[in-house]
Amino acid sequence: MTEPLVSVRDLRIGATTDAGRKVEIIKGVNFDIAPGEIVALIGESGSGKTTIALSLMGHTRTGCRIDDGSIRLDQSDITTMSERDRMQVRGTEVSYVPQSAAAAFNPSKRIMDQVIEIAAIHDLMPRAEAEKKAVELFRALALPDADTLGQRYPHQVSGGQLQRLSAAMALIGDPKLVIFDEPTTALDVTTQIEVLRAFKSVMKKGGIAGVYVSHDLAVVAQIADRIIVLKGGEIQEVGTAEQILNAPQHAYTKQLLAAFEPVPHQPVAPTAQPARPKPILEVYDLSAGYGHMRNGVPAAKILKSVNFKIERGRNLGVIGESGSGKSTLARAVAGILPAYQGAVMVDGMEQKRDLKSRSKEELRRMQIVFQLADTALNPTHSIGTLLARPLTFYEGLRGKARDARVAELLDMVHLPAALRHRLPGELSGGQKQRVNLARALAANPELILCDEITSALDTVVAAAILELLKELQRELGLSYMFISHDLSTVEAICDDVLVMYKGEVVEALPAARMSTEATHPYSRLLISSVPRLDTGWLSGLEQDPELLAQFANR
Repeated sequence: MTEPLVSVRDLRIGATTDAGRKVEIIKGVNFDIAPGEIVALIGESGSGKTTIALSLMGHTRTGCRIDDGSIRLDQSDITTMSERDRMQVRGTEVSYVPQSAAAAFNPSKRIMDQVIEIAAIHDLMPRAEAEKKAVELFRALALPDADTLGQRYPHQVSGGQLQRLSAAMALIGDPKLVIFDEPTTALDVTTQIEVLRAFKSVMKKGGIAGVYVSHDLAVVAQIADRIIVLKGGEIQEVGTAEQILNAPQHAYTKQLLAAFEPVPHQPVAPTAQPARPKPILEVYDLSAGYGHMRNGVPAAKILKSVNFKIERGRNLGVIGESGSGKSTLARAVAGILPAYQGAVMVDGMEQKRDLKSRSKEELRRMQIVFQLADTALNPTHSIGTLLARPLTFYEGLRGKARDARVAELLDMVHLPAALRHRLPGELSGGQKQRVNLARALAANPELILCDEITSALDTVVAAAILELLKELQRELGLSYMFISHDLSTVEAICDDVLVMYKGEVVEALPAARMSTEATHPYSRLLISSVPRLDTGWLSGLEQDPELLAQFANR
């Protein structure tokens, strides 16, 4: 029997809270990884996935510590060795590919200098040999212009290319184990496919073992041999990818799988109120862009004559890859980015193009919820203060009446009233997004623009947010414009879908028919690139290379 490459026994990791209280976050975890095997760690945010993965390098986040247990990597005992010895192991025995490749690269240094840096640090090989090896890795990872790519700076390559370059950086020292920490989470679906294929090919060819951290079961299905399911710092279930996906035993694993396939959207039944003939939102010939204005036209034209409407009580999804103009459309409709051409009508009334010129009533009726709650919520203000401001601005509420409404808003998004005293940094990602939504609801709007509001959340939390949106729609008669690059999310919440490419609408269909009836080549490419809960999906996926080249945005 082959000796395991990694052996983890009774691993316990603790942390100290800001209040000085000691808590156990990893609670007696045991698992092995065989040479050349890829093991996925899956679970919700806070389940301990990344904490365990980082511990395999002897690393813990600030405030955390390995309290007990052992981690053996080949012949090295990671838990007992000195920090100096651990530094010798990192990059040569074990290496790391981060979620955000952009944060891993120094913007002022050329790519080649950074990729081969580990070879210089550990004196592994002469520079010329390191550069040659880097170019070979670029080719193996299906990167373009492999011979000259290293001379570029990080900002001169796409996100998908940078993510593969971070893998080249991790592989240059011939490690036995590579840790992938959600490396495709921020990527578009077509880019994600390309990156996954490259990772899988290089790992298999080199016989390298891997730990793949993710909350996306469909991605895990394509790359993992075995899956470890985590919750609250404890292992719930371990099995082959096939067994976990097709015959899960634990109730929590079943919950994760159920959350991956959201409940299909059911149109909201018409209310008994008199029918209003005007759509809640109509957009005509909308064009917008960025940069210096010349003759009333911006230097960079992004949106090009976009037209659509949303009937009252219905939801419109807008899908497309990064750079397609989705978020620019939401910003132009909201008036955050004034359009230079076209019109936005809310309930038949034309809106001023600039947010600053719109009346309080116009602002109230249409609210926007942003993708990243972390940047949308002022970290120095309590949740109560954040929700109180729009109540005073729109309703003139103060004192006890305002406090009562804050508690009511928190209840509407299923958060306890006591949460009002906390700061955003003390909340989970899902809680922060609920607060973000509650703040929009404080204006008592009729239309909410949702800009990628579930893309940064794990599968279970995202599914709960979608259910909350549906519930609020039934109770308050809301309409949503839902921006996303995830077709399955759009199908779960929307009645109709627009597909955008390079600032233009290339297809418009009812959401229920998008997967089967879309005809535009770009729509078909997006649909075919959505991973499925099938371990053979990626290897069996065939896409037209001409189509991929035509719509390359990677």
